[in-house]
Amino acid sequence: MRYLLWLLKAAIFFTLFAFALNNQHDATVYFFFGTSWRAPLVLVVLAAFTGGMVVGALGMLPGWWRHRRAAAQQSALTPPPANAPAASPAAAPGPAVEPMIPRQHGL
Repeated sequence: MRYLLWLLKAAIFFTLFAFALNNQHDATVYFFFGTSWRAPLVLVVLAAFTGGMVVGALGMLPGWWRHRRAAAQQSALTPPPANAPAASPAAAPGPAVEPMIPRQHGL
């Protein structure tokens, strides 16, 4: 299985390498106020991909921080389990009730 994963990674690498070799033509990206950037097309694509990943990660941070804060508050409010005696097999456990955490959806 390990060799299959390495073979898959090598195939992806060589595919991307061939893409980079086939797209060495200059591309011009025009910005505001008449500024422009000339670079090989593969660098423009790589910069756009990296910028998209950065913007996506920054967009996820506030929700992640809220989730971590809510989880920390919940664990602070919940006392650690005491050494309770084992439940008898005759007593059926009740349904587990999860605490209500308000959900916040995207923009």
